[in-house]
Amino acid sequence: MPTQSRSTLPARIPSSALVPFVGITFLITWGLIGVYILFPDTAAAWFGAISGSHPLFFLATWSPAIAAFVILFFYAGPSGVRAFLSRLFLWRCSAGWVVFILIGLPLVFVLGSLLKGGPILAPLPPEGIGSVVALLFMMLVLGPMEEFGWRGVAQPLLQRHMAPLWAGALIGATWGLWHLPAFFLSSTVFADWNFLAFFVGNVVLAVLVTPLFNQTQGSLLWPMLFHWQLINPFWPDAQPWDTGILVAVAVIVVWWNRDTLFRREGAVTEVIPAGKHSRD
Repeated sequence: MPTQSRSTLPARIPSSALVPFVGITFLITWGLIGVYILFPDTAAAWFGAISGSHPLFFLATWSPAIAAFVILFFYAGPSGVRAFLSRLFLWRCSAGWVVFILIGLPLVFVLGSLLKGGPILAPLPPEGIGSVVALLFMMLVLGPMEEFGWRGVAQPLLQRHMAPLWAGALIGATWGLWHLPAFFLSSTVFADWNFLAFFVGNVVLAVLVTPLFNQTQGSLLWPMLFHWQLINPFWPDAQPWDTGILVAVAVIVVWWNRDTLFRREGAVTEVIPAGKHSRD
């Protein structure tokens, strides 16, 4: 990494930042979850039993965001971080994508659940609907935070060198592999899922969100809302049927956006929005 003072560091995040981004992301998540896999009794005795609400599980989930902000602060300083966060306020989005996020994604889970003989909505816990609403808002600060890394840093940097479709597929494969340790934790929902279907689903989802990301000029808001719908506790468990439905949807979306997905021209390639490059 560069050794000069931060005042002389370039505000434009270099493509080589992908290496430390991926390294930090996997080191945090695989390191934390790996301790519970390799030394379950010791880890539970020291830190408590792992679960989806455990602070260390949150930390493991936030690793892409942590890596993103480390990269941003190193290369661009506090003002670069502030400029990066302005992407949260890129709210303009086509009506079709809004409908897909608000209605289309829930329908995928409902249809997938019905195909496997499941319910239309996830069964309410004994605590009632209030606990599900609380979980819904907790999820807002869990999975969607990953988008600071995947779409915030990785997607623009990869789109400098490959067409958006392949950038999305590569991020999806990385995203799926990053989840792998969670499938060895019996205390999380991943333990009951099929990893191959989940992995394919991650690739498909990353491809699906790519035209949304570029159409909104690199918005972080809409990919985060997209991600939030994926983990909405009101939607039923539809694995693995939801993956098959999403593949069919992705084929349609890729065909519809074929003019932009297969070429780099017009794709978002800057981590810090154009015109907001600055240094501290």
